[in-house]
Amino acid sequence: MRWLEEGCLELLDQTELPAKITYLKCRDYLDVAVAIKRLAVRGAPAIGAAAAYGLTLGAMKLNAQKKEEFISGVQAIARELSATRPTAVNLRWALDRMIKKLHIDKGEDINTLRAILLEEANLICQEDVETNRRIGRHGQALIPNGARILTHCNAGALATAGYGTALGVIRAAREAGKNISVVADETRPLLQGARLTAWEMLREHIPVTLITDNMAGYLMATQKVDLIIVGADRIAANGDVANKIGTYSLAVLAKAHNLPFYVAAPTSTIDMSLASGAEIPIEERDQAEITHLAGKPVAPLGVKAWNPAFDVTPNHLVTGIITEKGAVYPAYRENLEKLINI
Repeated sequence: MRWLEEGCLELLDQTELPAKITYLKCRDYLDVAVAIKRLAVRGAPAIGAAAAYGLTLGAMKLNAQKKEEFISGVQAIARELSATRPTAVNLRWALDRMIKKLHIDKGEDINTLRAILLEEANLICQEDVETNRRIGRHGQALIPNGARILTHCNAGALATAGYGTALGVIRAAREAGKNISVVADETRPLLQGARLTAWEMLREHIPVTLITDNMAGYLMATQKVDLIIVGADRIAANGDVANKIGTYSLAVLAKAHNLPFYVAAPTSTIDMSLASGAEIPIEERDQAEITHLAGKPVAPLGVKAWNPAFDVTPNHLVTGIITEKGAVYPAYRENLEKLINI
């Protein structure tokens, strides 16, 4: 994503990948909201950064004369943006951070407040790239030379402001000179692994093999994978992890085959206000994402479909959580709290 001087946010439309590279120009916060809803921009950190810029766009068009009126309008826009996708906590985290910045500033000039929002959105974006690189450095130390790494969905540069979380660990391992390879789950129903992770790995010249989601168990049974690394959309205080649907199944399979299962995510994805994964809101998306492919029906017309976008992996299946502050291991509740307070 890129902020343009003309006052708009440019986003790579991920729904078009890998067939073509198309950029969206968002000139209003509603454009950003639509982009988030339809997954033109996706991935918890990327959603947070995009929402911060969306709030800035909305603030630029607010017709307010007084600071209180301006902040009230910004908060209303933040509520709309926050409602676009309920599971990824980075969305709310970024918006809360933006609004807090307005309350901290003692000035009354509206244009100054608008400039503060843009500066903070830029900072969130820049910090995310730096955070991802630190996650990569901590995580690559856990990757043995020659490792065959299975990942699910897409937790790369496309899912962040740049570099990536789970794929950031893989990139860092490669940059450290390790001979590694990747197996990418296709990730039904929207094929983020097939379309996006495979695309990123090929561009990075990292060996990648694509499998369907239901091949993972046999892959492990035939000893063709050494460890699993995934991203996260929200991590509860006890270490339960919400991530793209299908992650839980991988974790169960990894446990059965005695394989390490790592989660890579920034500390902004950790939600200490939720005691466990049972409290994480799980987004349910349009049934057509399952019954149709590229707009064409692949199931009988009229059939019902259930389409949760995420599942929750319980903490006892998670080997470790890799953050920009280091890796955390059980007992998660105690260790995550210590990590947050560092």
